[in-house]
Amino acid sequence: MTSSYSQPRPDEVARVTSEAAELLEVLWGRASTAPVSASQIRVLFILEHSDGINLRMLAESLGSTPPSTSRLCDRLQAVGFVERATSASSRREVRLHLSRRGRSFLAELRARREAALQSVLEQMPAAKRNALLEGLEAFCAAASAEIHENDETSDARSA
Repeated sequence: MTSSYSQPRPDEVARVTSEAAELLEVLWGRASTAPVSASQIRVLFILEHSDGINLRMLAESLGSTPPSTSRLCDRLQAVGFVERATSASSRREVRLHLSRRGRSFLAELRARREAALQSVLEQMPAAKRNALLEGLEAFCAAASAEIHENDETSDARSA
C-alpha cells in the first residue's frame, strides 16, 4: 500500500482498484445470483438503465452478437425477468423491458451484496470509511462521465 503522505500514481491506484474489484466479486459471489448467470445479470443492469432498448443495441452494450444476446434474453424471459414488446415505430423491432419480477430480483441482489459489504466496512476505522466513500464517489463520477462520453461517440458513429 502507499503512504498516506505520497501522491499515488494512477497505475498504482488502478492496481489496487483492480484487486478491490476482484475481492468484491468474491464477496458478491457469496450473495447468490441464482437463477441467473453473471452475463444475464449484466443484461438486467443494462435494461434497468436503458428501458426499451432494442436487441441490437443491447448486444452492442454487451460486446456480443444479436443471436447470443437473444438467447440470454430468452432465458431471462423464461424466468420472468424480461419482457419483450413490439416497437410502436416498427413491427419488426423488439423492445426489451425489465419486468416487475426482474426489478425485485435486482433489489434483492443489491441488498444481499450490500450486506456482504457492510460486514467488511464495519471492520474499517471510520476515517478510512470516510476516505473510501469520498474516493468512490469521485471514481463513480469520473467513470460515469467516461461511459456516457463513449456512448455518445458510438451513437455518433452509428448514425
